[in-house]
This record gives sequence, structure tokens and C-alpha cells, in this order.
Amino acid sequence: MKVLLLQDVKGQGKAGDVINVSNGYANNFLLPRKLATSAEGNALNEANQKKAAEELRKQKAIAKAKADQISLSTATVRIKVKAGQKEGKIFGSVTSKEIATELKNMGYDIDKRDILLKEPIKTTGRLMVDVKLYTGITVRVNVVVEAE
Repeated sequence: MKVLLLQDVKGQGKAGDVINVSNGYANNFLLPRKLATSAEGNALNEANQKKAAEELRKQKAIAKAKADQISLSTATVRIKVKAGQKEGKIFGSVTSKEIATELKNMGYDIDKRDILLKEPIKTTGRLMVDVKLYTGITVRVNVVVEAE
């Protein structure tokens, strides 16, 4: 019996896959638990449309990430903080949240979790920070921390 999986099923497939299983397994396990539906007409067409829409969304996201990668590679993020007069030590630290906020002000939609900082920045100066734009697409952004 061909069924369309509505949820991921261990050992069978992921949601949206059309698989061939025995009648007993489908009727006694998959269908009553609403893990799958019979792969007929409308259900199959809807699944194909969802997959096509998801693929299109994914391609658009990759294209946007590549465009952002090119523009961010030459961009400079400037962050002004209060700092001591000696040695350039700042009061507090600059975290990924402040960098993400500044990137949003520049027009980029980047989440703070996508900024890869090993530890918060505690001194003024210039450094390169890795930013994850999409799976497998990262860019090094120039960050300048300046004293007010």
C-alpha cells in the first residue's frame, strides 16, 4: 500500500515522502496514529506542490545569502562603546547581540545566534567575526569597536 507520510517515521522516511508499506502496517499503525495518509489523488498532488514550494523557498534563501555574502564581505560594522582612557579596555563587553543590532540597522536580517563569537569582545580595535548566513554559507565581517 502506498502512503504519504505526514510526520517523520523512524526507519521509514521523512514527512512528505511517498513510501510503499504493507497493508497491515499502514492500517494498524500509520493511519490510526495520523502519521500517514493514503497516497491518492489530491493528497499526492498537495505533497508535490508543498515540495516544489519548499524547494523554491530554499533556492531564494540561498540566493539571498550569497548576495548578502558578497556585500557583507566588504562592509564594516562600527560599534561605539564607553572605554577607559588607558589600554583601550571597554566597560562591559560587546556581544553578538550588539553586532546583530548594528547589522539590522545596516539592512541585514541576521540573528544573534548566527554570529560566531568565541567570547565577548572586551577591548577596542578591529577584528574579523564569522557570520553564518545559511547552511554552508558564512562570511567574515569586519567589526570595529570604538571608544565614545
